[in-house]
Amino acid sequence: MTETIESAAQDDDRRQPREARPRRPRVHRAWLVAAVTFVTIIGGAAFNSLPGLLIDPLHDEFGWSRGEIGLAVSIDMALYGLTAPFAAALMDRFGIRRVVATALTMVAAGALASVWMTASWQLMIYWGLLVGLGTGSMAMAFAATVTNRWFVARRGLVTGILTAAGASGQLVFLPLCAWIVDRHGWEPASITVALAALVVVPFVWLLMRDHPADVGLAPYGGTFVAKPAPARGAARRTVRVLFDAARTGPFWLLAGTFAICGASTNGLIRTHFVPYAHDNHMPITTAASLLAVIGVFDIIGTIFSGWLTDRFDARRLLAVYYALRGISLLFLPLLMGPEVQPPMIFFIVFYGLDWVATVPPTLALCREQYGEDSAIVFGWVLASHQVGAAVVAFLGGVARDVFGSYDVVWYASGALCAVAALMSLVIRRARTAKTVASG
Repeated sequence: MTETIESAAQDDDRRQPREARPRRPRVHRAWLVAAVTFVTIIGGAAFNSLPGLLIDPLHDEFGWSRGEIGLAVSIDMALYGLTAPFAAALMDRFGIRRVVATALTMVAAGALASVWMTASWQLMIYWGLLVGLGTGSMAMAFAATVTNRWFVARRGLVTGILTAAGASGQLVFLPLCAWIVDRHGWEPASITVALAALVVVPFVWLLMRDHPADVGLAPYGGTFVAKPAPARGAARRTVRVLFDAARTGPFWLLAGTFAICGASTNGLIRTHFVPYAHDNHMPITTAASLLAVIGVFDIIGTIFSGWLTDRFDARRLLAVYYALRGISLLFLPLLMGPEVQPPMIFFIVFYGLDWVATVPPTLALCREQYGEDSAIVFGWVLASHQVGAAVVAFLGGVARDVFGSYDVVWYASGALCAVAALMSLVIRRARTAKTVASG
């Protein structure tokens, strides 16, 4: 009798739809999706290696002030951040593949069109509008969406790996673009970035999948769940999540600390480090190589931060990261010169390890506080990151025009990092993971 029941159960299991039975491949498909995501972020991040390299060439060729050029970069950074939460919701509605393929095409169009610009307002449209919208759709909220859907185990590690993709793009494209700008001018460098974005599109379309259920799998380390129906009202949901999250204290602390993070990385170092080094008579290729070295250690630091986030209190990790970053920025004006000395190498290594090490613990705190809405909440937190970056990208250029030096910007950013360290420590722990709407 028992054998008959077991046989019937096996027959029923064989009759289940293929997509309803979780399969267990030797290498889980989630890792392939993560690899495609990594390459995509590299392709999308290619443009981010350009602004710091082109400030002086554009100033020399067109006579535009550094403030004007900085404004175009700040528009790009602000839209990058403000697009991110809507992109997360659009991925829920239309799927990851469609949104990301479209975004890569927009980045390529903006970078390519800039070759024919003749006025600063065109720079703001091509660099600011098109590239900002495109890169924003592949921002860290993209990594958060992939991680939340495809992984239950190793989320901190995967977040660190995907966050490091931006640094990998910097590592690949900064020296290349610096060499192209130095030897052939800024236009071929812009074309190179456009081609890099286009090359990634086929990989996204052919290899990316929106949900584990699309291939009959459970998330890595989890149990099988059916693919949810496409979420309608993506924009309404994104705004609703913002208003609900804005009624909680942790959201403002996370947004404030991440705004300072953006101000002290993308807005400051990525945009103004090369022009600052050039002011100190350092060759542009040397300065770009130093930024590339930051990218190398950024990969190490971010992945290690993801590992630490799986094991230690994320709030304390953030406090340590911001405090150390602030100290390093205060010393930079003392280290900069025409030649690279050992103290500068120490700064580059140290700063690289800390560059976006803040992302895994920040995302972990969003997940802890806001549950299934955490990807969209993190998108809004990322928006604050980019607004902070945009403000410093613009004000840094203005400060250079007004004072003839960037020193005041480094000191102010170091002080802000100390504030961020204190803010991180007062974020309260969530009792249970929840959705924003239920809180």
